[in-house]
Amino acid sequence: MAHEGGNQSSVPSFILVGFSEYPPLQVPLFLVFLTIYTVTLLGNLGIILVRKINPKLQTPMYFFLSHLSFLDICYSSTVTPKLLEILVMENRTISFTGCMTQFFFGCACVITEMFMLAVMAYDRFVAVCNPLLYTVSMSPKLSALLVAGTYTWGGLSSSIITYSLVQLSYCESNIINHFVCEYSAVLSVSCSDSSFSQMVCFAISTFNEICSLSIILASYAFIVITVIKMPSKGGLQKALSTCTSHLTVISIFHGILLFLYCVPSSKSSCLVVKVATVFYTVLIPMLNPLIYSLRNKDVKETIRKLIGSKLNCQST
Repeated sequence: MAHEGGNQSSVPSFILVGFSEYPPLQVPLFLVFLTIYTVTLLGNLGIILVRKINPKLQTPMYFFLSHLSFLDICYSSTVTPKLLEILVMENRTISFTGCMTQFFFGCACVITEMFMLAVMAYDRFVAVCNPLLYTVSMSPKLSALLVAGTYTWGGLSSSIITYSLVQLSYCESNIINHFVCEYSAVLSVSCSDSSFSQMVCFAISTFNEICSLSIILASYAFIVITVIKMPSKGGLQKALSTCTSHLTVISIFHGILLFLYCVPSSKSSCLVVKVATVFYTVLIPMLNPLIYSLRNKDVKETIRKLIGSKLNCQST
């Protein structure tokens, strides 16, 4: 495969090592990841369905939550099917185009979710600090614009980083020691100068992380100040209950993200990086709907009614 500007890639495909170093674990891992993927799809589709059914959930918070669930479905579906395939198939290859496509969509989902969580933090700030003006401040038009902005920026950022990867040369060494076309793993099999691509990725990643975390930290700083000033414990509990689920998701998301890309990696830590990536790409999409469902009365109430109505239909 040739690229413009003299860059050439002589490899039509890459080989994903995955967890092939541990043959006895292949089938158990397949079953575990298949179960997690199934729960991820059902859980996130359930959140989207529950929001459509319950009139109480037609608020900006649940509008953003349904998009978070959609992103989790997309991200998990970008990574997990190929992971399942290489666990049970002897052929662990992925085409050059397939690898870059997987990277693009995975990267776009991560960046979009990063800013979606920031938008949700801003939403919680408005809900707690200006409850009387909440419906006016977070209008449907503004909510739609915020969501559109996160998708647009996620797609644009991912396009730039992916383009910088495509322009590199990939020669004889086509074995990727990972189960997914992750940036550093793909970069490790390049045989050309990758300094420009690394600079582009570092600049975009740093900007995104600083911006999203700044919005989140500023929003919660104002929330804490408002909560401290609240005279009643009932108001305090209500404010905290609306934020704990979101804070839990943010902590897991950014915690693993910072671990993967801020902790220096080495050859001995390849397995650690793979395990951390499993948490990030496979587990988090499953945990998000569970965290929101278990800590939210309206969601639990709607799920109970749905299950109850189905059981009644079956019994009659």
